[in-house]
Amino acid sequence: MDLTLYSGEQLLAFSVILGLLVGSFLNVVIYRVPEMLKRQWTSECTVYLELESDEEPTKDPFNLVKPDSTCPKCGHKIKPWENIPVISWLFLRGKCSNCKAPISFRYPAIELLTGLVSGWMIYQFGANWAGIMAMVFSWMLIALFFIDLDEQLLPDNITLPLLWLGLIANSQGLFTDLPTALFGAVFGYLSLWSVYWLFKIVTGKEGMGHGDFKLLAALGAWIGWTMLPQIIIISSFVGLAFGLSQMFLSGENKPFAFGPSLIIAGMIAFIWGPDINHWYLTAL
Repeated sequence: MDLTLYSGEQLLAFSVILGLLVGSFLNVVIYRVPEMLKRQWTSECTVYLELESDEEPTKDPFNLVKPDSTCPKCGHKIKPWENIPVISWLFLRGKCSNCKAPISFRYPAIELLTGLVSGWMIYQFGANWAGIMAMVFSWMLIALFFIDLDEQLLPDNITLPLLWLGLIANSQGLFTDLPTALFGAVFGYLSLWSVYWLFKIVTGKEGMGHGDFKLLAALGAWIGWTMLPQIIIISSFVGLAFGLSQMFLSGENKPFAFGPSLIIAGMIAFIWGPDINHWYLTAL
């Protein structure tokens, strides 16, 4: 396909529409991947520990394709015209067409977010391989953001492919050179791994999950080791804001996922990182 045949506005519009469609799929990923993992872990533990399960084993598939999407309240099978990103939610007025149960605003919000971020990536990096890979990067981070927000879980089947894709992309120098990306992955993992063990030795408690190490390693693989200090500093402030907001709203000091803070900081560094570093160095 010769992209030069299309105007910048057409390519931008196409990327937004593509992002809306991908956002609809990400809603499925965000809900089903943790559930798939829980079922897998339960099955493996039952077999390993030789436990007897009261539940009858089911042969019905549960993956990213099957079963078909249904209303969680009445079981109404979602028709294709009811699954058009954002538009269907607006047309249905945020309610199931069968039982009128409310449909969470989060579904169209994720679709719209994915569409806008996809368009921004093409605007920022261009309609080329860098722009395409940047969109994929943003899609995977959006999925991880909401999975961790819901479950305090960063699945290896997303974070590890994200890391390898970053190294592959930078083997062609799309965002940084390969040595910078390679050491970004290494230092990204080791930095939080060291903090984790230092905190555990001092307090006897776990301060973060192992998924956070892998996520920062993946961000380092995409952006390079030179951006890691910026990511860590920004994510610390974002995490502090999350924690204080939670304490203010709930009145409790409860554990919260750190992955969303890393993802926000990673996206900021991915798009504006060089400008932020330049501003900081010139301001010294």
